[in-house]
Amino acid sequence: MSKSSGRTFFLRPQDMIGIAILAFILLVVLPLALDNFRLQFVGKYLTYAFVALGLVLCWGYAGILSLGQGVFFGLGGYCMAMFLKLEASSVENTKIQTTPGIPDFMDWNQITALPWFWEPFKSFAFSTVAVVLVPAFFALILGFALFKRRVGGVYFAIITQALAAIMTILIIGQQGYTGGINGITDLRTLHGWDIRTDSAKTILYFVCVGLLLACILLAFYVKSSKLGRILVAMRDKEDRVRFSGYDVASFKIFVFCLAAALSGIGGAMFALQVGFMSPSFVGIVPSIEMVIYTAVGGRLSILGAIYGTLLVNWAKTSFSESFPELWLFGLGGLFIAVVLIFPNGIAGLWQSYIAPRLGPLFGGAARRTTPPAATPPAAPSSGTAAPAAAE
Repeated sequence: MSKSSGRTFFLRPQDMIGIAILAFILLVVLPLALDNFRLQFVGKYLTYAFVALGLVLCWGYAGILSLGQGVFFGLGGYCMAMFLKLEASSVENTKIQTTPGIPDFMDWNQITALPWFWEPFKSFAFSTVAVVLVPAFFALILGFALFKRRVGGVYFAIITQALAAIMTILIIGQQGYTGGINGITDLRTLHGWDIRTDSAKTILYFVCVGLLLACILLAFYVKSSKLGRILVAMRDKEDRVRFSGYDVASFKIFVFCLAAALSGIGGAMFALQVGFMSPSFVGIVPSIEMVIYTAVGGRLSILGAIYGTLLVNWAKTSFSESFPELWLFGLGGLFIAVVLIFPNGIAGLWQSYIAPRLGPLFGGAARRTTPPAATPPAAPSSGTAAPAAAE
């Protein structure tokens, strides 16, 4: 948008430089510096970055700490995995089964027909839409049930953690329909295109980067909009926002659903790049790790969360290869360091020590690491929040 329309462009110069540097690293530097095997690891790391991006909006700016984002990551992944599994389970490929034409784990569990809720996932278009809408719908139900009753803070975090545990148990228990603890495996093709080859994984890596950059732009737009200012004000002075005439619960529901949808996109890209989806990515442990990615990068920084995700996962891979028994201790120590030494993460260190030396173009001129408490924009005369957020 131009200034002539009464509003400035939603990206500041330092934001555009930051996005350009990240894009250059992901699109040029890493593909040239790494072999296909290591680049595939980076592609997997970037699928978690979608979750971290959603947590920046949900936790960093709206103050809603969710310890169950793995649920939405898994839902998006399972939606894509179901389509890929059905394509791999054609009658020709499964003719040795008792019931050809259904996934192998269903045949092993004496299921003789494809369940009704699997039928729509024969369509790629439906599956693609479901990747976004199914996690968002689950978030809508949970958010409506809790936020409308003003449940928040630590209580909300514990409930989302319990949801992650319940979802894991449910997936494992319904082995005949979900693949159980092994998950949905042996994903081979996408519309006849073999996704297991090195060239295919490289293409999927660039697709993942493209989607991530688009989601980053969306996050910056939300942050710089009137909605973003209301989210920050809601985090700092929720009662004041409510007394100003805004429906706080509706804003919380929206940003929670947006974070869930972003997580679902990451899960779908994970299923495509890694070739399987299992409940091990849905439970409590992966959900907490996703929060750590965001905390390390900086829960108030959109780009910082991406770098934090890459850094923590690179460290995890490196430590797991050399000292597998020490990784969990290292992860715990990293989280303690974030809490005690640099609470604003990598982005906070950048803003405090590096950016001031680089000048205002890089955000070094009197920028705050933590946004100041925002005053909510004046509410419309009708007292409703939706029209104000939509402007």
